[in-house]
Amino acid sequence: MGVAWSDASRDVFCERATVEGIAEPNAVELSVVMPCLNEERTLPTCIGKALRTMAELGIHGEVVIVDNGSTDRSVEVATEAGARVVHESAKGYGNALRRGFEEARGKFIIMGDCDDSYDFTDLKRYVDRLRGGAEFVIGNRLAGEIKPGAMPWHHRWIGNPVLSWFLNVLFKTGVGDSHCGMRGFTREAYRKMRLKMSGMELASEMVIKSAKVGLKTEEIPITLWPDGRDRKPHLRSFRDGWRHLRFMLMCSPKFLFFLPGLLLAILGLAAIPAAVIAGYGVFDDAFGPNFMFTASLLSIVGWHLMIFGVLAKVYSHQVDPVFEDPRIPKVMQVFSIERGVMLGLLIVTASLVCGVPVLVEWWQTAKVNSPARWILAGTLFTIGFETVFTSFLVGILDLPRENGR
Repeated sequence: MGVAWSDASRDVFCERATVEGIAEPNAVELSVVMPCLNEERTLPTCIGKALRTMAELGIHGEVVIVDNGSTDRSVEVATEAGARVVHESAKGYGNALRRGFEEARGKFIIMGDCDDSYDFTDLKRYVDRLRGGAEFVIGNRLAGEIKPGAMPWHHRWIGNPVLSWFLNVLFKTGVGDSHCGMRGFTREAYRKMRLKMSGMELASEMVIKSAKVGLKTEEIPITLWPDGRDRKPHLRSFRDGWRHLRFMLMCSPKFLFFLPGLLLAILGLAAIPAAVIAGYGVFDDAFGPNFMFTASLLSIVGWHLMIFGVLAKVYSHQVDPVFEDPRIPKVMQVFSIERGVMLGLLIVTASLVCGVPVLVEWWQTAKVNSPARWILAGTLFTIGFETVFTSFLVGILDLPRENGR
């Protein structure tokens, strides 16, 4: 299945396949990186297409095959076909690609699967965009052509469109096919993205972080072909789809925690006085204590989620510069442990103002004639108490900034 090409072409573009043969990393303009796990059947075709195309375009380039623990002849076949083989022992699509990116010597990097589903004779459009100033170029299979049998129907009409839409709702990347596996970027863009994920979710991570760091991104329609494998693909639809969705949510504490929490807290806290004002609140009403107790639980859960959102935002802001939010330093300049504790104590005080008269009445008469006030007081007390201790936890997370003053 290999593509024929001359020894002379191989010498021009692959004779520097060993470390000692390269004088300067910048001498190579393009590195084509392909992760590999038991792909001996299609490797010669993919490598041959990439090398032949670079030779025809006059591009000084290389093909880097990242072996991720193949048990077939992939390493031998790739070497014979003219590629440079590097090894990554940690399993995972993301681990393999990141090793390939680190080992790549080119000014530009183009990645793609080595199952012959992506057309490596189509390198020119990527390189032209990168030469023209684009920092990140991603293919769009949905806007291009998907050959019969190249993509399962649930990937084409459900999985990819829905996940790409959701990613854009959260991060406004403008990318229409966020899981296309053929994409190119500059070496400097790779450094800016600071990729970390080990599995398939690296595809989402790359798109999210390209938007976060403000890379100049361009999208081009491409053709997806049926792969040349004689085995099942490594991709597992539901498992890997969930990993993408999970990662997107983890990258957006505001959407995952804060907004749902804010909604629950507002609805829960407002429901109790609203029921009383509307004339409800006694034990035989539909909107009596049972309803109010449920509203109280919702508001407390909502407050928890809001706290989680704040903590996650502060933490992610510190551990990954890509997720730095310019609003966080402004908020933290205003925040202090003392102010947080004061806010919590004010809420506790409000709960006492609301609840002590009910407690006194109960002590004197053994009756609770105002269950709504008692439930509201307990809700406020819980929220205020948690706010006090959350302030200390935020302060602990903010110690690096405090020490940097």
